[in-house]
Amino acid sequence: MGRGKIVIRRIDNSTSRQVTFSKRRNGLLKKAKELAILCDAEVGVMIFSSTGKLYDFASTRQMMGEELSGLTVKDLQNLESQLEMSLRGVRMKKDQMLMDEIQELTRKGNLIHQENMELYKKVYGTRDVNGANKELVVTNGQSIGEDVHVPVHLQLSQPQQQNYETPTRATKLGLQLH
Repeated sequence: MGRGKIVIRRIDNSTSRQVTFSKRRNGLLKKAKELAILCDAEVGVMIFSSTGKLYDFASTRQMMGEELSGLTVKDLQNLESQLEMSLRGVRMKKDQMLMDEIQELTRKGNLIHQENMELYKKVYGTRDVNGANKELVVTNGQSIGEDVHVPVHLQLSQPQQQNYETPTRATKLGLQLH
């Protein structure tokens, strides 16, 4: 009697999901090893769990910088080239993910800024030309009161050493509003 076909979708129960992850991960690593042995193929598998833990297999330990003594200079150059290309790909993906996150945070920051401007106008209203206070409050170098569509620019930066306690969570994360 054969097994029934299952629908491939995310498993909602976290315990069942973890058990399935463990079993399928082990099966995948076993198949990778078998493929490398049976077909004399170079196989590499990297698996990241939902918690970020890495599970990997490489059919040649040379990818890890081990067992290099039998290689020629040309073999070492080829290995170095492969590793550099892989590293370049990983860095490009990481940079793209960071840029996407910065764009999303900038978009959210602009929305929050617009909401703040609208709330300010509701609370304090706007003054006409004869009313001397059109721009009353200045925060982080941005005046509140006149232009609702002033963009807020976010960028990642290294946290700076400060002599005073900063209450905002954004500064602790290394985000700055410009």
